[in-house]
Amino acid sequence: MSPIPQMTSWRQTLWAEALTDEQRARVERDIIERSFSAGAYVCRKGEPVDAWMGVVEGLLKMSSTSPEGKTVTFTGMRTGGWFGEGSMLKTEPRKYDVVALRDSRVAMMPRATFNWLLDHSIGFNRFVLLQLNERLGMFISLVEYDRMLDTDARVARCLSALFNPYLNPGVSRQLQISQEEIGYLCSTSRQRTNQALQVLEKAGLLKVDYGSITILDLDRLRVYEA
Repeated sequence: MSPIPQMTSWRQTLWAEALTDEQRARVERDIIERSFSAGAYVCRKGEPVDAWMGVVEGLLKMSSTSPEGKTVTFTGMRTGGWFGEGSMLKTEPRKYDVVALRDSRVAMMPRATFNWLLDHSIGFNRFVLLQLNERLGMFISLVEYDRMLDTDARVARCLSALFNPYLNPGVSRQLQISQEEIGYLCSTSRQRTNQALQVLEKAGLLKVDYGSITILDLDRLRVYEA
């Protein structure tokens, strides 16, 4: 681990913009960064929760695996996304795994700093409440489309979730992502993911290029049903 005075991404987030100079200085002093290779665990289910985390660069997957080996993927986190605020508000062990799908860098704000901001920044509190509300809505939708939609629609909803302006605040509609990575996020095989992307491309919702996807109609992608 090393201090990250050179990091700028967290300063450009909505929550950082709401901080005073004093509050930003403390975050600057306390936040650390770690690098994770593709396939490595960023955090594990059952571990104590001691930091709020943000994706400086890379792509992460939040999931849980049952004792029988069945894995359920909850969501993906892109560069600029922060996660774990719900776990930070509790004292119980973490309820999910987070895995790096590619080489990634993750910023970690210690629990003490997170709690200090809750005590001293109204703007930070508002951001955390909004983040929790957005994540709750996403998880409700996850249950719905996992039980009611076919694979093409599930891939559409999974991709659209990566463009939530609060949970994944990147502004570009072009996403550097492989079909294998999409399959990991959507819990589908690479072959089935490819078929779904072809369907969505023919519907005019996105454009598939080598190693990337460009979203053409995000609103329709969010509500797509075959």
